Amino acid sequence: MCFSPEADVVGGLVISAAGIDALRHAGPRPARLALGALPLLLGLHQLTEAVVWWGLRGDLPAGWTGPATWAYLLVAFVVLPPYVPLVVRALEPRGLRRHVMTVFAVVGTAVSALLLAALLRGPVKAALGDHHIAYSTGLPAEIPVTAAYVAATCGSALFSRHRAIAVFGAVNLVAVAVIAYLTIDGFASIWCAWAAVASLLVAVYLRRTDRRARTVPV
Repeated sequence: MCFSPEADVVGGLVISAAGIDALRHAGPRPARLALGALPLLLGLHQLTEAVVWWGLRGDLPAGWTGPATWAYLLVAFVVLPPYVPLVVRALEPRGLRRHVMTVFAVVGTAVSALLLAALLRGPVKAALGDHHIAYSTGLPAEIPVTAAYVAATCGSALFSRHRAIAVFGAVNLVAVAVIAYLTIDGFASIWCAWAAVASLLVAVYLRRTDRRARTVPV
């Protein structure tokens, strides 16, 4: 994934299919439906990056690159930071864990607002890197904002009482350290691709809990 547009297409299609299956097993509860939408969202996200690849390589008209870049970054920078902690929070019963997740949701919302402002201020750029796409927005205080982003998206999942969701948070947190060590300019591209793969855990969780969820409140 993210090593080529072809890899993005294959991965995006597989993860999108898993997302559709996740929605089939989510049941009628809004919290589970929102969770089931996550793999589908991330699968489509990878397909969007394939368009960015092809535009940068000249395989598509140049006019496609800008809108595809914006679509990719709006999901990565604006949608995911509040979406993940809010969905994880919605699955938790009242108690300390839910209160902690509220903090992560607030952090994610603040990060989303900062990144949206950076996108609107620009310049928004995408360039071909070494087996990845390098995105840039001229964001000030990039390291603290990135740390808050990771805390919101991974930290909230780590506190979940649902094992598969907690594992999803853990594997993404480990991936952050590895990817940051290997590359800085490719962080957004590679980490989002890894998060998409890890979201298959969500699909597995919803499939395994489908029958129980229809009779036991989440």
